[in-house]
Amino acid sequence: MLKDNRLLIGKTAEKKELAILPQMANRHGLITGASGSGKTITLKVMAESFSDAGVPVFLADVKGDLAGTAVEGEVNESIQKRLDKIDVKDFEAKSFPVRFWDLYGTEGHPVRATVEAVGPEVLSIMLGLSEAQEGNLAIAFAVAKDENLALIDLKDLRSVLQYVSENKDTYTTKYGNITSQSIGVIQRSLLTLENQGADHFFGQPALDVSDFFARESDGRGVINILHAVTLFESPDMYAAFLLWLLTTLFSTSPEVGDLDKPKLVFFFDEAHLLFNGMPTYRLKRIVQIVKLIRSRGIGLYFISQSPTDIPDEILAQLGNRVQHSLRAYTPSEQKAVHAAAQAFRVNKAFDTEKAILELGTGEALISFQDEKGAPEIVERATILPPQSRMGAIDGITRNKIINMSPLCGKYDEAIDPESAAEIIQQKAETKAAEEKARIEAEEAAKQQLAADKAAEKAANEQAKLAEKERLAAEKAAKKAEADRIKAEEKRRAQAEREASKAKTSSKTKSGADRFLGNILGSAGSAIGRKITNKILKDIFK
Repeated sequence: MLKDNRLLIGKTAEKKELAILPQMANRHGLITGASGSGKTITLKVMAESFSDAGVPVFLADVKGDLAGTAVEGEVNESIQKRLDKIDVKDFEAKSFPVRFWDLYGTEGHPVRATVEAVGPEVLSIMLGLSEAQEGNLAIAFAVAKDENLALIDLKDLRSVLQYVSENKDTYTTKYGNITSQSIGVIQRSLLTLENQGADHFFGQPALDVSDFFARESDGRGVINILHAVTLFESPDMYAAFLLWLLTTLFSTSPEVGDLDKPKLVFFFDEAHLLFNGMPTYRLKRIVQIVKLIRSRGIGLYFISQSPTDIPDEILAQLGNRVQHSLRAYTPSEQKAVHAAAQAFRVNKAFDTEKAILELGTGEALISFQDEKGAPEIVERATILPPQSRMGAIDGITRNKIINMSPLCGKYDEAIDPESAAEIIQQKAETKAAEEKARIEAEEAAKQQLAADKAAEKAANEQAKLAEKERLAAEKAAKKAEADRIKAEEKRRAQAEREASKAKTSSKTKSGADRFLGNILGSAGSAIGRKITNKILKDIFK
């Protein structure tokens, strides 16, 4: 609760107030403790206090019990006992301005981002890729950027990956080695991610993170609650989403220096999921963001079971700490308790390490930063109860809050503009059409060539036939001429023979006539006539 312009979080048994100073709130913070020790209550009390101070808040509701922040709480017997124990007189049960968000769009305003905006680094975390596979994914992003292939949703990314794989020989020289095996692994991982519902997250209209910086008309900061019950079932995606959101806030927020209070406070629940197995090169980037985002007016508060869940480089940046009870049944757990105790400035009134093991539910060791930014001596305290309801809310109440939000309708309907998938499909269709036209042209050319050859063959055969006919005609003409000449010769010879014969016959006849006349002249008797007749017969036989 807000008191005297300080965020009152707890009180000691001696009634000492432990509060976060607004001007030190962007020095980041840490809430740790075993399951059931009261971390969620502390988170809720902090969020409510920031809201009253006019600081917008973002937090993830992984169990569904933070939604009650939107509904007025109830001072029941248990809460009254706690208030009496720490002597809080001015406690007021009330509701807080809340906006619900949901990656799947069912329990809040849809949260979307383009694949391009998420980038290969965060997407690799979602997909659980190896360093080599992440390298291939980065190449796909680089190709998409260089060739103006907008990566909006997962189908765009799948299309680009296939496109890169099919043309890897073209891209290897410029971008590096591309393996079909890595592309195949990425494609299968994308399918798994889709089956987890991630296709609802990638798309447009994309989230405008400036919507998280809203305040109500009464000056209170809006508490943005991400419904993460379903999302948390996929831990890698949950961690990757919050990492993306963190990097987006960092990259889009301008430098503002030290303010009298943060522009936004970001609670990172189950923070150990972010750092599990994180490679060194990626951790360096997160450390850089944690160090620099403070100057952009954003405070980060990590929530996890043990301080050892958080890398030392980041722990060093967390100035406001709340440590709930830890259990120490194993040597590793005992080391964790010891490490947690060592992180606080010693309070001679108690043994810090022992106190961590003795804390009851709702109790914590607290150390916030003072006006000079130095950590205060650790105190054992009881956390205030939340002013709003603790627990889930019914669907009717949730839908009413969503429908009354000024953001209602802004993100509701997904849109699918022309992007990489369509462009690559058009390229493929154009290429296919060009290939078809080429094949058809080649086929037409082949057919034309065949037709030309057939025509040439026919012409040649026709010419040969004509030549044959010509030769035959010439031969026939020559034969006819020879026959004519031969016939003419024959007729001439025949004529000559006949002429000769006729001449001979004429001569013979003339002699016969003379002979006959002589005979006839002397013929007068029967003997003479017989001789004459016989002579005549012999002549003309």
